Amino acid sequence: MKNKTVIITGAASGIGKATAELFAKQGANIVVSDIQVAEGEKVVKEIISSGGKASFFKTDVSNPEEMEALVNFTVKTYGKIDVAVNNAGIGGELNPITDLSIEGWQKVISINLSSLFYGMKYQIQAMLKSGGGNIVNVSSILGAVGFAGSAGYSAAKHGVIGLTQTAALEYAAQGIRINAVGPGFIDTPLLDALDDEMKKQLIALHPIGRLGKSEEIAAFIFWLSSDKASFINGSYHPIDGGYLAN
Repeated sequence: MKNKTVIITGAASGIGKATAELFAKQGANIVVSDIQVAEGEKVVKEIISSGGKASFFKTDVSNPEEMEALVNFTVKTYGKIDVAVNNAGIGGELNPITDLSIEGWQKVISINLSSLFYGMKYQIQAMLKSGGGNIVNVSSILGAVGFAGSAGYSAAKHGVIGLTQTAALEYAAQGIRINAVGPGFIDTPLLDALDDEMKKQLIALHPIGRLGKSEEIAAFIFWLSSDKASFINGSYHPIDGGYLAN
């Protein structure tokens, strides 16, 4: 990854932050993208203080103009885009379908699904100009199964897989690999709103007996983006401690 350029959305915390730090340690130029400015700039400062190269660009991923601006900033700053990790997402409103608000549905679809279309639309355009690249879209185990109370989230994450497979088919011959990962429940700020009892219930759903770690997801994203995974395209990879094997 030395001197390659990597965009990571939702990189101010959790999986995105861990991924940014790992790529930076391997010599990549990192564009940290997030709506949280202070936290994102802190990640950049930490990477630079450790000898890495990074820049921050504030992006609301649900806004197509801002996603285009992110790509333009990256190309202007580093010359090209080699890897894009479309990671930003929210848990969204927790309600059964009859009680789920229209606004809650639209928000989670916009941030967790439409944003990946916007991202890939402009990322792929840039990659085609530079001869290829790799995209990793962060779906979820709930991209493969349902979860009561999370209709919007599950629908969006299912959509991510279909979008990933379609894009991979469209651009494989032009040197662009596009894959998706499906984390189980990971111990990130996304779960901070849950009480201890709810966390215990989530842990019980994973045969491995614990929640995942951001660094574990980052390690797989890194490998999937590398030349070692050069024959992998249009795929979906659960990283879930056995959740989907139940």
